[in-house]
Amino acid sequence: MQKPKFHIPNGLDKILSPRLLSAAEREWVSKKPNGQCIAMLEHYPSVIILLLNWNGWCDTIECLESVFRLNYPNYRVIVCDNGSTDDSPAYIKAWAEGRYHFTVPPESPLSALPCTPIAKPIAYLERTLAQTGPCSKQDEPDAKLTLIQVGKNLGFAGGNNVGLSYALSYCQFDYIWLLNSDTVVLPDTLTRLIEAASKDCKIGLCGSTVLYYHNPSRIQTLGGGRYHKWFGLTSHIAEEECLTDIPAEMRCRLAASMDYVMGASMLVSRNFLETVGLMSEEYFLYFEELDWAMRAKGRFRLGYAVESIVYHKSGRSVGNTPKEWSPTSVFHTTRSRIKFVRKFYPAFLPIVYVRLLLSLFNQWRKGQCAQAQAIWKAMRHQ
Repeated sequence: MQKPKFHIPNGLDKILSPRLLSAAEREWVSKKPNGQCIAMLEHYPSVIILLLNWNGWCDTIECLESVFRLNYPNYRVIVCDNGSTDDSPAYIKAWAEGRYHFTVPPESPLSALPCTPIAKPIAYLERTLAQTGPCSKQDEPDAKLTLIQVGKNLGFAGGNNVGLSYALSYCQFDYIWLLNSDTVVLPDTLTRLIEAASKDCKIGLCGSTVLYYHNPSRIQTLGGGRYHKWFGLTSHIAEEECLTDIPAEMRCRLAASMDYVMGASMLVSRNFLETVGLMSEEYFLYFEELDWAMRAKGRFRLGYAVESIVYHKSGRSVGNTPKEWSPTSVFHTTRSRIKFVRKFYPAFLPIVYVRLLLSLFNQWRKGQCAQAQAIWKAMRHQ
């Protein structure tokens, strides 16, 4: 009997570790809404989707609702809880078991999707930090969702590294998709990421078009950002621009100049992870993505999936608002900025300190005393 011919999206014929579809997977794929299933092919890359939660179970559940509506069939989800104090793990488990019914907020991008809510219960595994370290290679029981309770707040890099280490020890995968838990994705967001990353085996990190959740016509970044070494500052590509004002071809040209991929949506190849290593934990928040890209320079390239759309609430976990950064955020970005410059561009450190003093004075002059004190504290505690 002749095998049916399946449509293979651009780039997906270049895969890293092929695996045959099981009968159960074929049945699952055939039931995807609107028949939009890219896995009607014999081989495809496997993906781990990694979310980091900290006192944000409501945002995380909304993100999971969108993730489990993806039309990409070969993925598993890992949620690392970074020592939450708001009973986040209990709420996430209740959601997976079908005991907590999620209601889509009217302002959510999910409300515009024709997809029906995903069926519950969702099979999940529960693990602790002690159960995630290096071990002899073995497969965990197959479940679409794994919840790891870290037990304490290890920061962005530390919390994600727990999930990365677990995946390397227990899971077979070709890519890991680091996705902020305060995001919402479209059904084809991951499909588009894989298409872009698969075009070039030298792409180690690949980013998305990230839009503001509460203002979805506005760009937060196209893939990632640039680093300005004279000032020790980063800037997102095309930030605050209107998406419809920039044609797709122009977006790709702009993103070609990025120095790092934004951590809100960052697809990481297994080859990159095994070659470059985990994220640097010397930064508690901010500059981790730039550090990762710098360590990989000359060995891997950065990619951008122009049609991979992610909606980001931006800064919710650290108390930022669209008009003002919280003192916590100011402290950590200042601290990490100094650490990064000292590590990679030490000759520019005096210039960065001068600019920080000017910024401190400016914050004080505007009456933002808490932010000014945060800068001073970060400068002193290095």
